[in-house]
Amino acid sequence: MVFLRSVTADAGPVIHGDGIYLRAPQMGDFPAWASLREESRAFLTPWEPTWPMDDLTRTSFRRRIRRYIQDIREDSAYPFFVFRTDDNAFLGGVTLSNVRRGVTQSASLGYWIGETHAKQGLMSASVGAIVPFVFDQLRLHRLEAACLPSNTASIRLLEKVGFTREGFARRYLRINGVWQDHFLYAMLTEDPRPAAR
Repeated sequence: MVFLRSVTADAGPVIHGDGIYLRAPQMGDFPAWASLREESRAFLTPWEPTWPMDDLTRTSFRRRIRRYIQDIREDSAYPFFVFRTDDNAFLGGVTLSNVRRGVTQSASLGYWIGETHAKQGLMSASVGAIVPFVFDQLRLHRLEAACLPSNTASIRLLEKVGFTREGFARRYLRINGVWQDHFLYAMLTEDPRPAAR
């Protein structure tokens, strides 16, 4: 079961799912975030944009938090950190970016998980939990995602959660410093959603 409760205007919502919860990042998350990102660097690098030189510093993280707060206030993006319910362990992140209103009513989905937490169903639970927030709370019509053709784990995750592959985009995103092709996925508000566990 997934439910939502408000925290503050700056902090955003808290979303609960199967064994996990998602909430907006806070400054106090820096040690756990930096540690997990550093431990998982080799695991994450092939799937992400190039990391800035100062990415894992407290100063960079403070800038990141300020940008997150502004994005939430402006309804342009909704960043979430993911935690395990049982022990509050920090697991990774899910971001709704490029929120578009007007005739489009859509957002783009991105996510990452620390290497030690991968292949346990935790990110599937996280993405599954955010879908009702996108369609029922934000009232968007479409949720989009892009995936490298070689990322079989992400392909399985998106299809398990209910995304449909819609196409192929050449040199769509710059990943690890190189423009790379991507599969394009989407889910619409009227699409069937897999039953929550």
